[in-house]
Amino acid sequence: MPPPAEVALDLQTASVAHAAAGRLRRARRLGHGAAGRLLVSRLFQPLSLQEGGEAGWEARPGGEAACRSQKLMVQGGLICPAGPGCYHYLPSAVRAMEKLVGLIDREMRAVGGQKLNMPSLSPAELWRASGRWDQMGRELFRLADRHGKDYCLGPTHEEAVTDLVATQTNLSYRQLPLRLYQVTRKFRDEPKPRFGLLRGREFYMKDMYTFDASEEAARHTYSLVCDAYRRVFEALGLRFVQVQADTGSIGGTMSHEFQLPADIGEDRLVLCPTGHFAANVETISAEQTTCPTCGEPLTPTRGIEVGHTFYLGTKYSSVFNATFYSAENKLQLAEMGCYGLGVTRILAAAVEVLSTEDSIRWPSLIAPYQVCFIPPKKGSKEEKGAVLMEHLYDNLAEAVPQLAGDSVLDDRTQLTIGKRLKDANKLGYPYVIIAGKRVCDDPPVFEVWSQNTGEVMFLTREGVIELLSKVRVP
Repeated sequence: MPPPAEVALDLQTASVAHAAAGRLRRARRLGHGAAGRLLVSRLFQPLSLQEGGEAGWEARPGGEAACRSQKLMVQGGLICPAGPGCYHYLPSAVRAMEKLVGLIDREMRAVGGQKLNMPSLSPAELWRASGRWDQMGRELFRLADRHGKDYCLGPTHEEAVTDLVATQTNLSYRQLPLRLYQVTRKFRDEPKPRFGLLRGREFYMKDMYTFDASEEAARHTYSLVCDAYRRVFEALGLRFVQVQADTGSIGGTMSHEFQLPADIGEDRLVLCPTGHFAANVETISAEQTTCPTCGEPLTPTRGIEVGHTFYLGTKYSSVFNATFYSAENKLQLAEMGCYGLGVTRILAAAVEVLSTEDSIRWPSLIAPYQVCFIPPKKGSKEEKGAVLMEHLYDNLAEAVPQLAGDSVLDDRTQLTIGKRLKDANKLGYPYVIIAGKRVCDDPPVFEVWSQNTGEVMFLTREGVIELLSKVRVP
């Protein structure tokens, strides 16, 4: 009879083997290859990457106006037109969006945000109480239920969240500040949808609503959230400007937009060349052509709005009686702010400003996949390098676990390496690893393309793993 220690070791070995077999079975059920490799041939990513090709709604007569990001995202199988201003978000786009939401979540939690989810269907009486049922005009998607009760599909949720907080009749100053946010679909009846995800009828937004005990505290919250927005764009490596903005239909007494400068942008901006002043032209007079701080001439440019912040004061809390008990046990109206980030607009705007005319370039943090492996063509002199490439894929997944689900193997070995490299370049994988002619060297050498820098490196297996171990994945 074997000693207890040996029995325990055998049981542990059997358990590990059983778990590994289970992972392999699950990987195969999920459409992965051997050892759980994610194969390009199994991705639901309908490509239309031919030179100058157009696909989908924007190519039809009378279709919506197109721009670089829209064409690239449709051709790359990231989005698919479903109707004017509405898109299917395909798996690769959802991966990018989930990474972006994860980054936003971390920043919102860092400023005390608590995540919730409110209905898209909003009762008309809330909007009539605030006056926006009529003020918003035809921008609202309106409908009635079978009982004749009016609703709208929410483009924003100031009314809903203020009514929610107002139901908490025993709210104390000790529970403030209250910073509530969500990431949900929003709806806006655009008369002429255009530019893909930049101006649609249905889109994803992160919206935060804050409740403070005083104006001073609310302005402090405003500053904190603006700082968080800046960190989001800095982490993405996107050049942005924060500009004074009009409060518009949302209201309030102070507002700023976060803009990505771009020729396709629909907003006209003026910027001080030394950074003292920036504004949307809607907020200044035509006579103002110089910086009010340093006197330098203001530079005109265009921008894509990707974020908007508002100090609301008591505009909504007074309507819905959102109050709290002060330290003196007196009821006071909460001071509010609201803060929006266009999630799908950030995706499209990043593609718009970073990409070339025919190739997507992602902020590396939110690329759908970080690494694409390209083995040799079947029947080529380097074909034996296919096994080495598979081993490298597996070695990387083991050595750098955060990349295990962020790597794809382009198993379309009936195609040349050049054709697959061209596709990978257009799809914007931050790193492409090729088993080229030097894969037959001793030791094997792999060709590594860094798409965002344009650098090409020749590295051994150990060099590849060392390089990719430094990649940040949210």
